[in-house]
Amino acid sequence: MEEEKSIGRKILSFFIEEDTTHTKTQTISTPSQAGTPPKVEVKQTVAVQNAAGTGVVDKKFVDHFVQLIENSNLKGPDYFEYMQALKNLAGLGLPEDKQYQAAWASFKAMGGITDVNVLTTTANQYVGMLDTDRQNFLKDVEAAITQKVGGLKNDLKATQDENEALAKQIIDLQNRINSNNEKITKITSDISEQSAKITANKNNYEITYTSFVEQIKGDITKIQQYLS
Repeated sequence: MEEEKSIGRKILSFFIEEDTTHTKTQTISTPSQAGTPPKVEVKQTVAVQNAAGTGVVDKKFVDHFVQLIENSNLKGPDYFEYMQALKNLAGLGLPEDKQYQAAWASFKAMGGITDVNVLTTTANQYVGMLDTDRQNFLKDVEAAITQKVGGLKNDLKATQDENEALAKQIIDLQNRINSNNEKITKITSDISEQSAKITANKNNYEITYTSFVEQIKGDITKIQQYLS
């Protein structure tokens, strides 16, 4: 029976199109007035007008708002009871204005309320409550951005600075390698040059030595030959 639904189920029905034949569903549990959480199967993509025009209507926030409004439900017939009466008339084919008028008649009979301002006043109270929740949420978002995103930005800057330092080190090391390669080339050339000079000097020494020794030995032979 419709009247047996919890306020959470009723609130949910204002913002979500229920589809019991949909093959891919999710279950949202909201506490009933009797304390037993009924299971509500709804489309995975909820049918809510996204006034912001960006992002998506997120199920976790739908659940949050439903729970928030349910916990803040005003006593006595108000905006939500009227909206429930209006929803019950949706399938009768009445023009929109007639639906609103018929729902108002039903609502008045339900609670004995005759002032239509009750509807707008209580609706605005719920809007105010949601606005307060939004302001608190935005504060939490700013705090999260400062704490988490700010920390990540600091890490990013530190990593970029480290990369720049490493890149400078790499350039310095490459310059040192290039300088060392030039030095190696020069040293290699010097080694060849000095080795050639030393070898030539050695050869000249040997030839000169041989020349002197042979000269002396020749003189010794002649002395022995001619003076003995």
